[in-house]
Amino acid sequence: MEWADGKCRCWWANPKNQRYIRYHDEEWGVPVHDDHKLLEMLILESFQAGLSWECVLNKQEAFGRAFDNFDLEAICAYGEDKIKELKENPEIIRNKLKIRAAITNARIFREIQKEYGSFSQYLWHWTEGKVIYENHLTSSPLSDAVSEDLKKRGMKFVGTTIIYAYLQAVGVIYSHEDGCFLARQVKDYILQKETNHAGI
Repeated sequence: MEWADGKCRCWWANPKNQRYIRYHDEEWGVPVHDDHKLLEMLILESFQAGLSWECVLNKQEAFGRAFDNFDLEAICAYGEDKIKELKENPEIIRNKLKIRAAITNARIFREIQKEYGSFSQYLWHWTEGKVIYENHLTSSPLSDAVSEDLKKRGMKFVGTTIIYAYLQAVGVIYSHEDGCFLARQVKDYILQKETNHAGI
């Protein structure tokens, strides 16, 4: 496909959706270590189950407004009144099971923070802080393991496919395709940061 700006992108990027293009170009695959952003993406990915990511991304700001800007303590304190409010909000995906799962998952997210110091420490310990480079997959032994652990802890809507997409989104797994303009560029940048961090 030829893009108007002359850049080649991953096959899934919709050239008619500028929001999606910005997400592909600026966010997807960039390593995230901030717990607030990791919680936001975990909640959004859980709402993706059975839907397209583009559908969820188009509602990102609405989700932010509905979920108190993804404030962890606020979400953990949600009760039945807030659940009812969310179920009646036409701007988000009004699936009662997913709404309840988002609250449950936030509470478990907080428990993991207490255990590991941060959710970032938990998430990145699976790869010893390293980025995994692979594409054309929807699950892997890594996503299987993380999914299984989160399920054991009580999280919902965290199957291996959803977790694989989550790991891609937050940069644990880097999946820009070889033909994409970001494939080499960002990989080289990450490798350079890893080298500098190691003091080489």
